[in-house]
Amino acid sequence: MPSIEACLFDLDGVIVDTAKYHYIAWRQLANDLGFDLTHAQNELLKGISRMESLEIILALGGVKLTDEEKLQRATEKNSRYLALCMQMTPADTLPGVRAFLDELKKGGIKTGLGSASKNAKVILERIDMLSYFETIVDGNRITIGKPDPQVFLMGAADLAALPAQCVVFEDALAGIQSAKAAGMLAVGIGEKAVLTQADIVIPGFADFHFQDMEAAFA
Repeated sequence: MPSIEACLFDLDGVIVDTAKYHYIAWRQLANDLGFDLTHAQNELLKGISRMESLEIILALGGVKLTDEEKLQRATEKNSRYLALCMQMTPADTLPGVRAFLDELKKGGIKTGLGSASKNAKVILERIDMLSYFETIVDGNRITIGKPDPQVFLMGAADLAALPAQCVVFEDALAGIQSAKAAGMLAVGIGEKAVLTQADIVIPGFADFHFQDMEAAFA
């Protein structure tokens, strides 16, 4: 197989866990509209854009809004979410992430971020990790969300790497599907039973090293 030249990372659930903040903000939106949002229902929102998430929530609650009302609700949700994210510090980075990225840098591997989030740069600044990524492809740049491959293909182009030479790290099925559609290797962060389409699945970066990645794809 071609040598690995670049690694592309999702943000939420891979670099940092902001899922709890998303849930709090989305649940408040649902409550404001007269219904509740369970943890199980919140799982449906992983890896997809803000407006797509809103459409799912509205369908769950049987609520219909005008386009203007949808934009207003989505903006309110994002304001709540960002206020929660402002409490984050470098300590909120998931275990092993910094060490793994340091190993990639030493190995000459290019790194990029590929996320549906429009707040990626703000969050990376809060956890002091903005300098780790040579490119950031986020919700402000893409026009089609995951599982479409656009986000990762843009990342590969930014890094001047062929898709076949890229490894994607994702915690959501939609993200894994996006990586595979782009013709890239996919490392799932989470459970094998969920991330069935990933090439390999690991629980996190705490005990995962550059050599492990090389061995897995040798």
